[in-house]
Amino acid sequence: MAPAPDRARRAPRLRHWRDWQSLAYMALLPALAAWQWVQGFHWLLYGLMLFLTLGTGVIHHNHAHLRMWRSRGANRLTDAWLTLLQGHPTFVFWPAHVANHHRFRHGPRDAARTYRFGGDTNHLWGYLVHPLQAAAVLYPIFLDWLGRLRAHWPGAWRYCLAQYALWLGSWALLLALDWRRALVFVILPQLHGLHWLLATNYLQHAHADGRASANRRTLDYARNFEGLVNPLLFNIGLHTAHHEHSKAHWSELTRLHRERYRARVHPSLNERGLLPYMARVFLLGTVLPRFRSRPLMPPGSLPRS
Repeated sequence: MAPAPDRARRAPRLRHWRDWQSLAYMALLPALAAWQWVQGFHWLLYGLMLFLTLGTGVIHHNHAHLRMWRSRGANRLTDAWLTLLQGHPTFVFWPAHVANHHRFRHGPRDAARTYRFGGDTNHLWGYLVHPLQAAAVLYPIFLDWLGRLRAHWPGAWRYCLAQYALWLGSWALLLALDWRRALVFVILPQLHGLHWLLATNYLQHAHADGRASANRRTLDYARNFEGLVNPLLFNIGLHTAHHEHSKAHWSELTRLHRERYRARVHPSLNERGLLPYMARVFLLGTVLPRFRSRPLMPPGSLPRS
């Protein structure tokens, strides 16, 4: 029998202890869904479950940038678990987010730049429809990516297809067991999480300066949110620091934002909280112009596609 230290060395290890919070969210979400599947709908637990779908999207995002584990096998199991929780394959973050959004930083070559769809807007309707608009332009990127993988890296292509099979197979199984419960406790929460995953791009970049992507000395391409959203959702609000340090662990972004970037971005791009911002811009701004945000790009200066 191998000694205990050898077994410990072989055990999967997290890169950072703060990811125990990520693992807790990933365990609690399906537990709440399973409990309600058996015991019945509970509005408080359902609300918590909807919140956890937001957390799952952020965990998915963070895991794509910096793999959670030091073990390849553990990372692949996490890919599979996130695919089941998210209701979509995890591989999509690479072609859509890392190779596109982080590369072009809201500039004219960013496929899902917010000003691509009807001009440089920042209002409630733009926020609501942005996920559908983004999905329409990103899915061809996924398909092209898969085509190139099949031609040049067939093993990676099979791995991506296995994620599709896992996701669609889980839906088929749950729908066969009880389609009503599957819709209410699994599929609708997953779609809620996917909406926020895509809509976050609008929150973080609408009315920011898309011209800044061509000028590395300017940081006005992204909006930051401070406040409770960050400890609850893995510092997702600190977007400038994340763009500038995409391989940094999410727990490091608080210090980076405070020490390096907060004072260097346009004051209008540092918001005290996410929910106050949404209430002011998307609700009050709908009827009272003084609450609306102001574009940082003059109307005649929109970057051309």
